[in-house]
Amino acid sequence: MKIEHNSRALFYRSPFGAVECETEVRIRLSVEGVGIPNAIRLVYIEDGGEEKKVDMPYIFEVDDNIIYSVEVKMPAKTGLVWYYFELDTNQGIVYYGNNSRQLGGRGEIAFGKPSHAFQITVYDKSYKTPDWFKEGIAYQIFVDRFYNGNEDGEFLGGREDIIKREWSDTPYYKAEQFGGTYKANDFFGGNLKGVIKKLPYLEELGVSVIYLNPIFKAYSNHKYDTGSYEEIDPMFGDEETFKELCQKAKERGIRIILDGVFNHTGDNSQYFNKYGEYDSVGAYQSKESPYYDWFRFIEWPKVYESWWGMNTLPQCEENSEAFREYLLSGKDAIVKKWIRNGASGWRLDVVDELPDFFVKELRENVKSVDEDAVIIGEVWEDASNKIAYGERREYFLGSELDSVMNYPMRDALIDMALGRIDAVEFDERLMSIKENYPREAYYSLLNIISSHDVERIMTLMGGAPTRHEVDREYQAKFKLDGYALEMARARATLILALQMTLPGVPCIFYGDEIGIQGYGDPFCRRTFPWGREDEIDEGGTVRSRYRKMIALRNGSKAFSIGEFESLYKSGHVYSFIRYWEDEIFIVVVNAAQTEAHIRLDAARFGVKRLTGVVAGCDERHERKDGIFYIDIQSYGVKIFKCC
Repeated sequence: MKIEHNSRALFYRSPFGAVECETEVRIRLSVEGVGIPNAIRLVYIEDGGEEKKVDMPYIFEVDDNIIYSVEVKMPAKTGLVWYYFELDTNQGIVYYGNNSRQLGGRGEIAFGKPSHAFQITVYDKSYKTPDWFKEGIAYQIFVDRFYNGNEDGEFLGGREDIIKREWSDTPYYKAEQFGGTYKANDFFGGNLKGVIKKLPYLEELGVSVIYLNPIFKAYSNHKYDTGSYEEIDPMFGDEETFKELCQKAKERGIRIILDGVFNHTGDNSQYFNKYGEYDSVGAYQSKESPYYDWFRFIEWPKVYESWWGMNTLPQCEENSEAFREYLLSGKDAIVKKWIRNGASGWRLDVVDELPDFFVKELRENVKSVDEDAVIIGEVWEDASNKIAYGERREYFLGSELDSVMNYPMRDALIDMALGRIDAVEFDERLMSIKENYPREAYYSLLNIISSHDVERIMTLMGGAPTRHEVDREYQAKFKLDGYALEMARARATLILALQMTLPGVPCIFYGDEIGIQGYGDPFCRRTFPWGREDEIDEGGTVRSRYRKMIALRNGSKAFSIGEFESLYKSGHVYSFIRYWEDEIFIVVVNAAQTEAHIRLDAARFGVKRLTGVVAGCDERHERKDGIFYIDIQSYGVKIFKCC
């Protein structure tokens, strides 16, 4: 018995991937060795609805494979449609559903109702994401650790309740360093003036988008404990400094994206005011407070819901109309104010903890001020089918997000570079994202490699133990050198090449472009070592690679909005093609510790000549039949322009 359906092959499902509402989708099944079945049925379910069954008639025969086909009109309402196949044979009922990894593509036979069904994402035909973002290179800045723009190096803000650190120090990481309670109030002095002064550096690097970690008034160095959404933190500057940053960045073709932390505030805030430090009546102080219904009290005032049980981060009540009016819908609402002040979008912290109605209202109000503003969500899984708190989320159906942080791709890149998966599985993971996401979202994904929440890529690529295997003392002192550092740089180069040439928006975490090392928070948040770059990146090798790869991506729309198809996937060698109008590029990477020799078939794209376009790949190949034989070294990268 042989049964086959491949959700990514146009022969079996057309059109490919996510579709607009009311699209006719043709679905086929190939069957061999089951005799004459009593019936072949497509079973499909609109998310949350009841199963529907439709007979699939015989269409034609290819060799011994009998092809059955049916067309199904997708619903007028956005959502997910799930499907599998039911075969009524003389030997009994047989089923065919998605594979056990739920990655789409080829499925699996089951002798009971399948545990996993194939997915079709059905989205609103008006769904549109900003074109400027798709073509950008993003750079993430943790402001306190980036650069102090004061000539004298003094700290802004005049706070006496902080611990001032030397720029080259390791961030504090244990409670006793803060006096017994982990307060995250050690500061290094970075500010918005510092970002302004480094705009020429970022422009030269090739950056066109700056994503700032939170900059609103708050007690901590990370600012995820918002004290006031209305004020820039005095340690970073003020509203006029922010406007100046946006204006001067715009003059250089750079846009600013803000971090929106709307799921919780700080307990030390004008809204909660647990310690009475704000000139307001906070929810903790009185039930008559205008902010009382913004929070979820269990036993007022001391027992309340907080983010992941952290009492310093009281959870907000998104059902509160007053809360939403203040943040979203009011004339001078927070999300509108900062867009009017120059920001070009919002990154939404822990968006899976914000209800769908809240995200929809946020999008509506942000787009009312600037329809070209971008809205990015923090989602760590496949955002198209994410379930949070028992509900299927609707991020990419057209009325919520433009983009998410692409953690699934990050995980795939790391696993590929470390040899945990082969090229076939790597391709399956990438193609699953492409299949499940609407095109507008797919080309807008924020492709992160490092961030403020995870280990630096250089540390990971050196084969360091995971943060779960070693204590924080070890993490604080850990530093790659010698052969391990050499290996890390080779693997990180491979990842960089893929990050810059795969679909989505590459996002560089400040300092990755010189090879900064570090475990997760707070070690990934070390300061940028201005003036000491050569100590970390001797000879400027890492910097050179970043500049060249960024220039390559910025030089052609093929890498930003061009089509993407895999060409070769065997062992640990992976190759793909990117093309847009008359520009075609082929990328080949080898994640193995040995050299490889591959046969690359690009005939169907009419390619007859390959010319290397990155350092180390100055070779040329010409073949009239479009079949090329390529040698590629261990952890090698070759990028060819085609004609």
